[in-house]
Formats: sequence, structure tokens, C-alpha cells
Amino acid sequence: MRTLVSQSDAYEICRQITAKYAKTFYLATLLMPEEKRRAIWAIYVWCRRTDELVDGPQSPLTTPETLTRWEEQLESVFAGQPIDEPDVALVDTLQRFPMEIQPFRDMIAGQRMDLYRSRYETFDELKLYCYRVAGTVGLMTSPVLGLDNSPNQTPWNSQDANNPVEEAISLGIAKQLTNILRDISEDASRGRIYLPLEELALFNYTEEDLFKGVVDERWRELMRFQIQRARKFYARADRGIGMLSRDARWPVWAASMLYQGILGAIERNHYDVFSTRAYVSKPRKLLWLPVAWLRAQAL
Repeated sequence: MRTLVSQSDAYEICRQITAKYAKTFYLATLLMPEEKRRAIWAIYVWCRRTDELVDGPQSPLTTPETLTRWEEQLESVFAGQPIDEPDVALVDTLQRFPMEIQPFRDMIAGQRMDLYRSRYETFDELKLYCYRVAGTVGLMTSPVLGLDNSPNQTPWNSQDANNPVEEAISLGIAKQLTNILRDISEDASRGRIYLPLEELALFNYTEEDLFKGVVDERWRELMRFQIQRARKFYARADRGIGMLSRDARWPVWAASMLYQGILGAIERNHYDVFSTRAYVSKPRKLLWLPVAWLRAQAL
């Protein structure tokens, strides 16, 4: 058995991966206390490695058996036995913040969907996919973020303070819907369409139009519809942020606002996601941080 890195080195590996591949998310994690942000990095890296199995450079070699072996490795991690270097950090995170294995298994199930599906007929089908690959992240991270059970909690947040599960899932789904809208062109290059086919038909927009990158009024109306729905999920998620522990509210508000900023960037680009990638500029991110802080204090 090979010797793995120390816990501190494993967390540093996770930090570097998060900083490289999830710049907006990484910025939000820096607002957390050290123990919490390190745990979030460990969870993020496991999620990224899972996603890479079907979307990464080696994805053509991925089979259902690959995902079965990955789930077996997950079970080993939950048993306190790391296999790879990033696992060392996740094993420590699980000891510090006990959590259920099921959301991790559900995410692997989402990757299985990507192995055999490249289309979704209805939004209900897409929503299940979004839950599995992203809504689960809300469940994974909730034990790390923690809840505010103080007697001074505001009345409008206190009634459901013990179980803000739907809000946590909604934020993950909202982010995944945002990713789908931002990455339409990239997904199309892989032969994938995540927009529900019945909604393309509703706006008289075809798969062929999408693969050609047609941006016309049909497309703009379709995108307005998709963005409006994503914002409804953000609104639902935002209602739950006040239930979180105080040291988690600012980073979660920041993450929510920064991700919603991608939707605004798509609108500013006149819904052309084919020739222009939507992103939030660094100056704009920095401007929003104090706004997120104020919301964390007041809401």
C-alpha cells in the first residue's frame, strides 16, 4: 500500500484544485472560517472528480463499471480508509462534520444518467438530474455550514430552522441550471442538450437550430423563460440562508449572488451563449461582496 500525503497536504491539494477550477466558488469559500472552508474544498474536489468521470479527458473510457468502482471507493472513504490523496482530506472532513453517504451516492447516480442520456424531454426529468449532480451538494455541505439555533433568530426564519433541506437543494439546482445555460454551446459540441425538448418545441426552436447556434427572437424568449425559472430556485434558496450559522451566511450569500450574476451576464450578452461565454468580472465580484455581507447581517 502506497503512503499517502498528510492531512494538511491533502487539504492544500483540494484548495489548489478549487482555486483553479471554481474561481467564483473559491472566492466565496475564503469568507468562511478555516475549518469550514477546508471541508468545503474537500467536498468540492470529490464532486469534481466524480464529474470528471463523465465529462473529463478520460470520460470516453468511463463505463458503468467505472462508476461502480468509484462508489466502492466512496464507501472506503466513509469507512475512514482513503485510497487517493484528496481522500485523506475528505476522511478528515467526515470525522469533523459527520454526514450521510446517500447524497454522495445520488451524485454518482447523476453521472450514470450522463452515460446513457444526452436529452431530457421534460423539466421534471431535468430536475431529477439537477438534484443528483448539484442539489446533493447542498445536502453534503449543510453539516459543514451548520444551522443557527440561537434564541435571537428572527421570527421569519425560525419556524423551519431545524430542517432547511429544500432551500439547500434549491441552491444546488439553481446553480446547475445556471451552468446549463452558460455551457449550452460546450454541451452541444459533445452532442448534449440539457434544455427540455418540450420547451424547445414550445418556442418553436429546434435541435438543429441549437447546434447551428441560431440566436433569434425564438431563442431569446426561450432563454428568458429558462432564466426566470432559475431565478425562482435562487429565490427559494435565499430564503433559507438566514437559517444558517452566522459564520456561513456571508459566503453563501456571496455564492448565490455571484452565480446569479452569470444569468445577468447572459442577458447583457443578448442571450448569445454560442459565441460569448458569460462570466462575472473580478471587479464586479468584489463590488458584490459588501452587499452580500450586509444581507448576511440583516436577513
